[in-house]
Amino acid sequence: MLTGLSGAGRSAFASDLEDLGWFVIDRLPPDLMAKVADLARGPESSLDRVAFALRSDTVGGETLAGIAELRSLVEGLRVVFLDCSTEVLVQRYESSRRPHPLGGGAGLVDTIDAERALMESVRSEADLVVDTSDLNVHELRDKVAELYGQADDRPMRLAVTSFGFKHGAPRDADLVLDCRFLPNPHWVDELRPLSGLDVPVREHVLDSDLAQGFLSRLEDLLDLLLPAFVGEGRSYLTLAFGCTGGRHRSVTIAEAVAGYLRERGQDPLVTHRDIDR
Repeated sequence: MLTGLSGAGRSAFASDLEDLGWFVIDRLPPDLMAKVADLARGPESSLDRVAFALRSDTVGGETLAGIAELRSLVEGLRVVFLDCSTEVLVQRYESSRRPHPLGGGAGLVDTIDAERALMESVRSEADLVVDTSDLNVHELRDKVAELYGQADDRPMRLAVTSFGFKHGAPRDADLVLDCRFLPNPHWVDELRPLSGLDVPVREHVLDSDLAQGFLSRLEDLLDLLLPAFVGEGRSYLTLAFGCTGGRHRSVTIAEAVAGYLRERGQDPLVTHRDIDR
């Protein structure tokens, strides 16, 4: 179970858990937690890691009873409380310009103090208190992974796509590379009807020192960038390769890069957006 002071990072913590494969249920009434936990542990359930996230405005007299009931049902239940200094909370609210969920006529500092008093009984039940005062979002993500990550958690998912510049570059691509400097099969009559999925086209595109040098350096670049993107907490990464029409050169390079990624243990999703246009 996850709770804590508003602005201390509950939403970010919950999102990080979801990225690790947890099923997070937000703002469930405390008296329903045990019932949902029992369903999640049933023989027909596919959920093996479930977290309940409670905001302070959902904490009431039934919360402590809900925690006690969960402890009686779930072996190894952990209650995590996110704390933060009042000074840092004030800075976060002022920079985001969002109202405090308990805000009313009182000033921000008084509202934070009131919430701290409201949450004290729940904080005393916590198995782990995480002070996020000195943690940025990246450090908090690392903390969540350290506490609740597993070796088989979902890796960053890769997508490789080819496209034609004359049809527009894909808007969701993270890295776009132009392949129009490579030999163009379009100008070879017997190759024009084929695509980069056909061996003669691939041989025509790749049978040059330029193409081999490009792929070699691209592989080095991917070896450098992919672990860095994983370290930044990316869940998805899309690599896009473009040529004029999106039928020959970009398809060939996309397939070659996908093959390299598979050799490295990845399972990229490969699409060729404009191959039939």
